[in-house]
Amino acid sequence: MKQYVALARVSSREQEREGFSLDVQEEALERYATQHGGTIIRRFRIAETASKRDERKTFKEMVAYAKKHCAELDGLLFYKVDRAARNLFDYVELERLESEYDVPFISISQPTENNPAGRMMRRTLANMASFFTEQMSVDISQGINRRVQEGWFPGKSPYGYRNIRIEGRSIVQVDPIEAANLRRMFQLYAYENCTVESVVKRLAEEGIAYRASSPGFSRTSVHNMLHDRCYIGEVQYRGQWYPGKQDPIVDRSTWDRVQALLGEGGLKSHTMTFASDLIRCGHCGHQITGELKIKKTKTGPRSYLYYRCTHYNKLGHPRTRVNEADLDRQVLALFDKIRIEDAGVREWFRAVLASQTRDAQADSLSQRAELQRQEVLLIAQQDRLLNLRIDDQIDQDTFARKQTELRDRHAAIKLQLDVLDRSHDETAELAIKVFELSQTLRQQWVTADYAAKRRILEIVLLNCRLDDVTLVPTIRKPFDVLAEGLVSDQSGG
Repeated sequence: MKQYVALARVSSREQEREGFSLDVQEEALERYATQHGGTIIRRFRIAETASKRDERKTFKEMVAYAKKHCAELDGLLFYKVDRAARNLFDYVELERLESEYDVPFISISQPTENNPAGRMMRRTLANMASFFTEQMSVDISQGINRRVQEGWFPGKSPYGYRNIRIEGRSIVQVDPIEAANLRRMFQLYAYENCTVESVVKRLAEEGIAYRASSPGFSRTSVHNMLHDRCYIGEVQYRGQWYPGKQDPIVDRSTWDRVQALLGEGGLKSHTMTFASDLIRCGHCGHQITGELKIKKTKTGPRSYLYYRCTHYNKLGHPRTRVNEADLDRQVLALFDKIRIEDAGVREWFRAVLASQTRDAQADSLSQRAELQRQEVLLIAQQDRLLNLRIDDQIDQDTFARKQTELRDRHAAIKLQLDVLDRSHDETAELAIKVFELSQTLRQQWVTADYAAKRRILEIVLLNCRLDDVTLVPTIRKPFDVLAEGLVSDQSGG
């Protein structure tokens, strides 16, 4: 009995157009083998869902198998020539099997003889198949390029949007439910001091579902969505971002704030009051970081936040950890030392703050003038870039990349200008608030959120060192004078 190896291949487009599937091909191949007194000893399938890598892997496996068992085989069976190979390089491999390993190439629906005329016909059919595949790739690429240039997504719309068809054309609309979920996600990360992990947890606690089939948000999906520029109205294609026609879901200021937090490496530590570069280890000088521990108790799991050196696990390093409550108590004790009662000292302190505020105002005006100058230059660069593209002096990819860079720089400058507009008043208000409410600073600290606590510490402290479990601060002037207290009750200042 003859022995054959068979390959069946199909794509979704061809299956729809030509009306045959893998099952149809395999039945025809089996029927051919039976009619010619043989059997198929090995079958290979390439389905429409296969990636290019998987398709290539299957083809190589078939060629390797045929070479290894060439003495036993009476032929390679294919439904048609274009089912055997997608390109001429693969077809050459099949011809080598026929000429060097004596394994005949058999196309059951396009039979040819094993002679020069038959091989020429097969090569012509293989050329036509290769041309069709390459041309279809070019047509699809051009169609996607046109779609992107018009401002639409090149494929299926991302989470938050949905594809609809109007007059036979696919366009994108905002999905109201998913868009609300995204806005809540950005709000939690940008303004409610949540990490990626706590965003996932809060969304679950609030009953916000990802999709009906998969209710829970994953950490990876949340992280990717927080980075995705499509939510500010842009479209990605081949690694570049282009202006899109879809309505933005997230406002630019919120998106920029999220990117700043993500860029600062704040995925895990930006809600920990005493973490990051605020405190250094007294033993080795490295940063103090936070560590969240969850312990099971009779009433349920409880979380504890500890602070330790980043080199805590190094050989010879003290295995010292301090919980956040202990550090809070030490900070409150420092604030108690800063409280003053003497009216003369209060007036002197107020004068120092006023002087520093005037200096800050002068710096702010200088910075604003420089930022405005940079903004004018950026607008001019954007105009020149557009003219270069109109004159076809630069290609589309370079234009898109540079356009994105300039757009981001412009947005960053506008954000800095907005910050400068508010920074003087905010800084002055905060400084005066610390002074005016120094008698109740303990209560202010207890009720403050992470951002307010960090700002208070940065104003009052120059740096900190953790010696074992004791916080050793270097206090900024003039707060250091307040912490030291009066030399004498009658010193007069």
